[in-house]
Amino acid sequence: MNSFYRLLAAYEPLIYIALVIWGAFIVRAMIRAWIEWRNAVYGLEREFALQRLVRSVIFSVLALALIFAEFFIATFLVPALPASDVLPTATLGLRGVPTNTLAPEAATQAALNPIEAAAAEVPSGMSGCDPKRIMLTAPKPGASVQGIVELTGTADIPNFGFYKYEISAMGTNIWATISAGNQPVVEGGLGAWDTTTLSNGDYFLQLVLIDNAGETLEPCVVAVRIENP
Repeated sequence: MNSFYRLLAAYEPLIYIALVIWGAFIVRAMIRAWIEWRNAVYGLEREFALQRLVRSVIFSVLALALIFAEFFIATFLVPALPASDVLPTATLGLRGVPTNTLAPEAATQAALNPIEAAAAEVPSGMSGCDPKRIMLTAPKPGASVQGIVELTGTADIPNFGFYKYEISAMGTNIWATISAGNQPVVEGGLGAWDTTTLSNGDYFLQLVLIDNAGETLEPCVVAVRIENP
């Protein structure tokens, strides 16, 4: 079911367009039925026109309900979905052996210079932190984490809408939302991340800001390693 919700959020603009087009046909049918009902002379003709009018009203209410449901799912439900149901099954080893870890050479490079290693792995346009607007101060790039991790940093922009933080196993480019917040934060707590829901290995953690116009800013991305006992 969570995958279905994420699919609805991914195709949100197309779904809105389809619902608006459908709504336009419904309104047109409603207007025609109302005109026929108003101009009807015979009782049977008037009854048929009234039935079409009632049916059009029901469909219009259904279209509005679907639009509201899509907005609620994409805006509130999907950002709050857990990350564990989206990451590929291959990352969940039965014996706790990570399958999405860095190669030995890459792991050595990440240990020596984790910031450069993270920048090399992050897809284009998905890196960069601004201490005054969007910043993850904990965990640090290249840090090893375990258990419940408290995320701290800054999420504060003009026309603030909300923020969310996401996780992606290295090499997958599949981002899953851990949680979200609707209040600006300046050098404070952003929320908690339960790393025990994931297998040990290397991941990217990103903080994403969305303004009140729905525009997504460039996220702040760090590379971390989960090392639960």
